[in-house]
Order: sequence, then structure tokens, then C-alpha cells
Amino acid sequence: MGKSSEEKQKVYDKASLLKVLSNPVRLCIIKELIDRGESNVSTVQHCLDTSQSTVSQHLSRLRDMGIVQGERRGSEVYYRVVNQEAKAVVNTLFDT
Repeated sequence: MGKSSEEKQKVYDKASLLKVLSNPVRLCIIKELIDRGESNVSTVQHCLDTSQSTVSQHLSRLRDMGIVQGERRGSEVYYRVVNQEAKAVVNTLFDT
């Protein structure tokens, strides 16, 4: 007997999470946000010597996937990881 449609969707969802995390810049950003608790774009910009605009694009993708949330404070947005599954995967990868 095959998998139910619910089980299949769960597999696709997990694969999507792993695909998003497989990008080195996004992985670095998420690790940095986990380590710091929250941060703005300029603080995580050093991830793999990436430009601020590139970091912003990756943060946008992470936000769209529900992995991070941003909070505006004045002219800056501070991001934090809100997806517990993503946190668990990254913590496992880095043994933290």
C-alpha cells in the first residue's frame, strides 16, 4: 500500500526545508541568527563575504518560507529564526 497524500505532502515539505537550508549563504545566515538570537542585515552580511543586497534576497526567501521573521525598528529590520525544525536541523549540523 502506498503513502497517503498527507504523508506524501509531509515528505515534500521536509524536502523543501532541506533545499532552502542547502544554500551555503542561507545556512550561514540561519546559523548566525540562531547564535545571536536576532540580527539585522548588516550584522549577518559577513556570512561568506556576501553583499548586503544578496543577504537581503536570501532573508526574503527565508521569510517567505516561514523560517525567519523580521521586526522593523526605526530604519532597520531585525530578523530571528522562528521555524523550530530549521533550528533543530542547523543545530544538529553544527553540534550546538
